[in-house]
Amino acid sequence: MKLTKYLLALVCLINLAHPSNGQSLVDSSYLGNKPYEWDTLADGLLYCVVDAPKKSILGDSKLTIVRITPSKMDFSLVTATEYGRPRSVCEWADTFDFNVVLNAGMYELSNGLINRGFMKNYGHHNNALLRENYNSMIALNAKDSSDYNFCIIDLKCDPWHTVKNDYHCYAQGLRMIDCNGTGMGWNKRYQSCSMMVAACDAYGNIYYIYSRSPYTHNEMIGFMVGMPYGLTNAIYIEGGPETSLYIRTGDRVIEKVGSYVSNTYATDNNMSFWALPNVIGMKLKK
Repeated sequence: MKLTKYLLALVCLINLAHPSNGQSLVDSSYLGNKPYEWDTLADGLLYCVVDAPKKSILGDSKLTIVRITPSKMDFSLVTATEYGRPRSVCEWADTFDFNVVLNAGMYELSNGLINRGFMKNYGHHNNALLRENYNSMIALNAKDSSDYNFCIIDLKCDPWHTVKNDYHCYAQGLRMIDCNGTGMGWNKRYQSCSMMVAACDAYGNIYYIYSRSPYTHNEMIGFMVGMPYGLTNAIYIEGGPETSLYIRTGDRVIEKVGSYVSNTYATDNNMSFWALPNVIGMKLKK
């Protein structure tokens, strides 16, 4: 795992300078050559809102991006199966004194508690079954202190049997960009929706990307590939009205909530956080 991590960083840097197949991971036309204007919320916690490269059918067509330096944060995976009941991200933040809270992954609506893929928090299994076609895994709190305490693993590059004992916490989901920075063709059911995704760069920074305006999964993959950071290992987190992002630093509070899903929840009217069974909480290190 360590060797793969360092090789990945080298590959990403090489690809930025000498992209294969004639297409750079850095799209110089993105945002009209304007650099991202990051707002520093805290040490290791940056925030910005940018125009998406394409207009959506609804809303402001903005992308909210949160960039996190893992070494500056303590991470927790909290679940209703372990802590009694689903809560909104605000309630999870209040209960555990988190600075940042967001979805841990898609969950089974019929049950309301269980992640669709494998999910484990130390000794507690929310879902003990590895889902065969979910090829991305969020991993938290490495057992080896020299590893990142937040990592997104491409299970096609690092098979499950080679990494399943490296971290204390795991949350499985669908892969959007692979370990080499190549976007996946999303051939599942066509839909557009509000969305939360996550990815990493060659330096271990984590990028959470949120859009209330609905886009297709392939459109979001294209947006990420075009960003100037050489993003890899992207994972789909959640879509629709369940999509939630809550940030609280000092007196500043940022709340982002999703709504639209074509065919099943085709409305932009949701304005409230839904109660979520499984979230990732982050606390700024002192």
